Amino acid sequence: MGLLHKIILSLICIFAICIGATAHAQGIVVKQAELEKTDTGWRLNANFSITLPAGLENALKKGVTLYFVSEFMLTRGRWYWFDERAVRVERQIRLSHQPLINQYRITVGDFTFSATSLPEALRVAGTVGGWSVIEAAAISPTKQYDAGVRMTLDLGKLPKPFQVDALNSKDWSLAGEWLRFPFNVSMGNVVGRQ
Repeated sequence: MGLLHKIILSLICIFAICIGATAHAQGIVVKQAELEKTDTGWRLNANFSITLPAGLENALKKGVTLYFVSEFMLTRGRWYWFDERAVRVERQIRLSHQPLINQYRITVGDFTFSATSLPEALRVAGTVGGWSVIEAAAISPTKQYDAGVRMTLDLGKLPKPFQVDALNSKDWSLAGEWLRFPFNVSMGNVVGRQ
């Protein structure tokens, strides 16, 4: 193999690594999730890293509201049938930008937060704290479960013209992978990390 071949091959490898790093940098990643025991069940505390593609960021800055959905699922594996779904809950996070005052609003349930910059707004939107996800009566203390958590962009809540763009472009599709970790009632607080 000649020197020219080695140089070309090296440049192709570097280019492929750069493209992969750029593609991975945009999206939603679960950094950490913790199930915390309470008197009535279990609460979820989680941190998501949200990076918006340029198209979504521009739409947000022009006044388009983005809706994210945090999902939690608790399943129990069965050898003879599909996994039993013990718990599945969702929570909506609304992220909007007020162009006139250059302020971001994050709404979770009845709570509204304000942020002055997009990174701060994404950090607040990606923080889940004290979310009651499991009632003690819903699960058996003797069985082993698998817990999963993720966050996605709800494309169905976008304005109709943007929904068409979302179907044609993967830049508009923003979905995190499930972070799965084992869970048992006797384990105490349970932490899952990416």
